[in-house]
Amino acid sequence: MTEHLNIAIDGPSGAGKSTLAKAVASALNIRYLDTGSMYRAMALFAARRGVAVTDEAGLRAILDDADIRVCYDARGQRVLLCGEDVTDILRTQELAMGASTVSAHPCVREKLAELQREVGRNYDVVMDGRDITTNVLPHTKYKFFVTASPEVRAERRLKELRVRGDTEETFEQVLSDIRLRDHNDSTRAYMPLRQTDDAVKIDTSDMTIQEALAMLLGAIADKKDR
Repeated sequence: MTEHLNIAIDGPSGAGKSTLAKAVASALNIRYLDTGSMYRAMALFAARRGVAVTDEAGLRAILDDADIRVCYDARGQRVLLCGEDVTDILRTQELAMGASTVSAHPCVREKLAELQREVGRNYDVVMDGRDITTNVLPHTKYKFFVTASPEVRAERRLKELRVRGDTEETFEQVLSDIRLRDHNDSTRAYMPLRQTDDAVKIDTSDMTIQEALAMLLGAIADKKDR
């Protein structure tokens, strides 16, 4: 069996890991898998079925019906929910918080983690998320933890919202949401967000994407030579 190049990137919301992961995938000409979008799709599915993201029993009951798939076209990764392309409606603050809550349930996490592992078995891929280095791709030697200060992450998120035309969210609200999500992600009982001992830490607070990309690609090249 061919062993594929699997690059795992974990980190908190807004640290730039998705932007960085996409840049790495482009530089290496391999696939990029945004695992967070899969959890957002699950939160969307739960909402459409009238199940609260806090209701583990309710989520377990609808889990088999949640057909979440990833495909690729000229625009990049697309997320299909029961055959519908929902990619363009997943980037709301509500679904971001819903994804954080729904991902705390082991039944949901394992269903989606296995779908992600399947991608890793079949393709050279860069994945980013909260438990890629610890749970999805624990055996890869290409592990990274991308972070930044909560304030910097809030500024980036607010700028993203403004570009999309959302003028209602304030800096204080976004910062509060980020701190709450950090707390939820790092304190959940099952597979919390944490940096593994063998992951390379990249703090992007005072870095451009080009600087962070150069650092990450350099680390990958160094690990390939070992």
